[in-house]
Amino acid sequence: MSTHPAPQAHSPVVIVGAGPTGLTAATLLAQYGVETLLLERWPGVHARPRAVHLDDEVYRILARLGIGEQFAAVSRPGQGLRLLDPRLRVLAEFRRSAEPGVHGYPAANMYDQPDLEALLRGNLARYPSATLHSGVEVTAIDQDGGPVTVSYTDRASGTRSTVTASYVLGCDGANSVTRTAIGTRTKDLGFAQRWLVVDLATEADLGHWEGVHQVCDPHRAATFMRVGATRYRWEFRLLPHESSDDFQQPRQLRPLIAPWTADLAPDQFQVLRVAEYTFRAQIARTWRDRRVFLLGDAAHLTPPFIGQGLGAGVRDAANLAWKLAGVLNGSWPEHVLDSYQAERKPHATAMIRLAKLIGTVMTRGGRTGNALRAALLPRLSRLPAVRRQVLTSRTPALHRSALVVRPRLRRTPAGTLCPNARINDTQRFDDLAAGRLTLVTVDEPTTRQVEMITRHGGRILIVFPGSELFRWLHAARMLAALVRPDGTVLSAGHGVGSPEDRLHRPTAAATTGRPSPPHRPGPDA
Repeated sequence: MSTHPAPQAHSPVVIVGAGPTGLTAATLLAQYGVETLLLERWPGVHARPRAVHLDDEVYRILARLGIGEQFAAVSRPGQGLRLLDPRLRVLAEFRRSAEPGVHGYPAANMYDQPDLEALLRGNLARYPSATLHSGVEVTAIDQDGGPVTVSYTDRASGTRSTVTASYVLGCDGANSVTRTAIGTRTKDLGFAQRWLVVDLATEADLGHWEGVHQVCDPHRAATFMRVGATRYRWEFRLLPHESSDDFQQPRQLRPLIAPWTADLAPDQFQVLRVAEYTFRAQIARTWRDRRVFLLGDAAHLTPPFIGQGLGAGVRDAANLAWKLAGVLNGSWPEHVLDSYQAERKPHATAMIRLAKLIGTVMTRGGRTGNALRAALLPRLSRLPAVRRQVLTSRTPALHRSALVVRPRLRRTPAGTLCPNARINDTQRFDDLAAGRLTLVTVDEPTTRQVEMITRHGGRILIVFPGSELFRWLHAARMLAALVRPDGTVLSAGHGVGSPEDRLHRPTAAATTGRPSPPHRPGPDA
């Protein structure tokens, strides 16, 4: 990765914004050999702590980027959730195992966003096809049927430059220039709350349970969690007359954090940040205009109650990158890109609505709400179905699209993630698939299936009784599943058809040669 490039005349893909979403998209495209130019406003990693949680589905994407082990070193498994009343008495507790789950990683993970961004940038530097140009401001994005023209200005020197691109990915946050350029607006999903976010560092052990503490209080809802070895995070809902200016001094802040830090002397901790955020629930009406796409906060904003904000952008990048690479190299027709919004917008909307619901349940209702929570939450928390629902990290299946074949009259795994199951002592499914189309089958593949996999340079994995993937297929009453490069099941059944059953056949230039031979891990794998 070049970080001080000369101005480029053309790049196949220009990415506006080098936060986690843009860096993920650039890395995945680089893994497919696609040249990208990232244009980033800030000169380096944004130092302010922001996101602090991601689940195992998103961790799986980080591992595919090549930073799984490094992320493990800067994160800690989440221990679960406690719901507290206004007096901090426990109403319900949901403990979560730190052991790897179906995707190979802990279901909840706490971290510091600047640490993650540093890992993503360092990892991207391994790819010469990716160029990061920092300290530049994108001023215009224009398209008239041909390549997209992106204009930008060096913030230090004032030098103006332009670059053309086959495609542009707008990963430029809530105040997206890209979203403005394509002329779309956001739909307000009816949630806006002002919160104070406090990050504190201390070598002292505060001695609290290390899961997330959620204070269910209509007057002063709050969240407390340990983020790292020495870092803690509080979030407090602000009252109408308050602002972050009221809490900048330690003596002003102390009454809020005292229930957790009463025994801590002022010289034993450092306040890293006190900032005000308005948590919103919004989604862009259009995620694509011809050759320009929106990803991450440019496309959606979610309240923080289920910790899915950053993860949603990483999911956007994983969904789009392989399709874009396939279109650029000719192995997929251009209209497969229509599936991006068709799949991701309903998924993101569902997660936003869930976060909004959780936030409403925890923060509203006045005295009546408090009474109902005190009466119902202890009882509900003991129900196995409720505990499973609270603790699951599984997100909804993707809606039907050209690349998600879901029958209307029966349920199949299509649209869900294939388990990242162990194949042998050293490999999981993602290691074997390596970002390629993969046929998972109980039977020997047919000639037609081999031809289909050949066209896409994919893999064939034959599974045997006793293996995790065999049990997965058997539980779904399926004999085969066609898994997309992003790990999503394209189709599943007693036999799976070719994607070209629903799409135009690729051109001759798309043929990538022979696939890897069928992988047979053995009956004990």
